[in-house]
Amino acid sequence: MLKRYDLAIINRSFWPKSQIIGESLLQLCELLSKKGYKVVAIVQGSSSLKQSLKSNARGVGVDFQVSRARTDSSTGLTGRISDMLIFVVWTIWILVLRRPKTIYIATDPPLLVPFIVFLYSKLSRSSYTYHLQDIHPEASNVITNINPGLFSLLRSIDNLVIRNASNVITITKEMKDFIKERSNLKNKIYLLDNPSLLTKVSTQKKIKGFIFAGNAGRLQKIPMLLEGISKYKECGGKLPFLFIGSGVYSKNILLLSEKYHDVLYKGIVDADVANSLITKYEWALLPIEDEVTKYAFPSKTSSYVSYGANIMAICSEHTSVARWVLRNNYGISVPPKVDCLVDIFFEIENGLTIGKISSDRKRFSIKNFVHGISDILI
Repeated sequence: MLKRYDLAIINRSFWPKSQIIGESLLQLCELLSKKGYKVVAIVQGSSSLKQSLKSNARGVGVDFQVSRARTDSSTGLTGRISDMLIFVVWTIWILVLRRPKTIYIATDPPLLVPFIVFLYSKLSRSSYTYHLQDIHPEASNVITNINPGLFSLLRSIDNLVIRNASNVITITKEMKDFIKERSNLKNKIYLLDNPSLLTKVSTQKKIKGFIFAGNAGRLQKIPMLLEGISKYKECGGKLPFLFIGSGVYSKNILLLSEKYHDVLYKGIVDADVANSLITKYEWALLPIEDEVTKYAFPSKTSSYVSYGANIMAICSEHTSVARWVLRNNYGISVPPKVDCLVDIFFEIENGLTIGKISSDRKRFSIKNFVHGISDILI
């Protein structure tokens, strides 16, 4: 019988498509392999992923088991569910073949794969570290109402996975407190910031204006933000706005950009281009629904800080996002109301002074993220 593997890293998103989390997990695999551990990575990607790794001299010594991605963001719900189920079956198969002693599992995908890892750990006497980058089913329920009975079942399953993990990792103190209360977990929960690609911050004078980068979706309060910008412009506001990314409200942003010459929409751009643009603006917009901040934390926060932009969190002051921004002195928090937005836009235009903004960029480096997980695992 083949010798058991020491470690398994499981995550659907992976390098090179996922340039931050995917790159981070690839570096984690490389680090553990260099330390002498026998590592298998169970991921999803294109059929050419292994060839890309080889041609770029990445992942030397790591066993990559790749489930081919069959869908993308434009695929319907049924197709995406089918793709996830294929990844679940693939994960089960590789766990049985490689029999890892220790497993790292995050919430991509949520619930089902972590539960499979829990079952495997009981059968094989393995241990696992559970990284809750989002808390499900609560985060999912904010987007789409889940049947109450199913919601209760999924939450019970996740609590079971949490309580049986050797280590639990999450992002903020608020998420940690929620996990402890919900699961009745007695063990310590580690806090680890989302990583970001550190890029050279422009030394040129920044543009006095605002940038929004990322998903313009249902949780980002885009209609309210656009209404605030429109009212600001109607009242004579002069500061520029730039939107990059995509989402269900992309057309709304495009329409606003056609109405005002200093509201720009560039759509989806290359990650390096996006990073470069963020470094050029004084302010980065971070609108988020209050409810979802209990169960998730926007990944773009780390990028905004890393790229030297002041964060304007648009959410209630009691939320984890507002507290995080203010506690760490990364920017300001604005109530999610149109009139409040208009007022703060004009205050910034007229020279609002808020003191020196912290720029603790290295805190969000991929290196810190990788070594943080490695230390917890081994």
